[in-house]
Amino acid sequence: MTSATRLAVTAVAVAALAACGGAEPAAAPPAPVETTVTEPATEPTEAAEPTPAAQLQACALVTKEEAEKLAGTPLEDPTPSGQNQESCWYTGPVSGPTAQVEVHVGDGAKKFYEIDRDLGHEFETLTGIGDEAYLEDGTVFVSVAGVWVAIRLVRLDDMARYADRMTELARMVAGRL
Repeated sequence: MTSATRLAVTAVAVAALAACGGAEPAAAPPAPVETTVTEPATEPTEAAEPTPAAQLQACALVTKEEAEKLAGTPLEDPTPSGQNQESCWYTGPVSGPTAQVEVHVGDGAKKFYEIDRDLGHEFETLTGIGDEAYLEDGTVFVSVAGVWVAIRLVRLDDMARYADRMTELARMVAGRL
């Protein structure tokens, strides 16, 4: 074999060996890590206390007789509304006269007040009734210990005629909160 042939065979052998090997051996895959998930210990819990407003039913805050005295006319039996009966309607008979007394308790009553205030309605502050009390045409709002009540009267005559009755009813309701 000539030296040129030997050199060519050696070059081919070195190239073949170089192509088969790597610079470093391949790393083994990492060993799996074992994790344990534990559930936190649960202790029996008591049912959450209902909020004061959730315990109050609007129809219990204003009786039919009180609603009739406010409206100055006979009214139908109350119609409660809402999941916790937070609203109540006393409507006039279909034969007339037009009359309705609405009672709302809780967050809805507070929102009712806030909307009217934001719309610029004029309010008279009623002192000595609950923590806060306000009168506007046809509606009185009262708050005791963070629980709001709104009482709205619908009649077709001057609402000023009913201001004293509304104030007195607000005083009675505040005493029930």
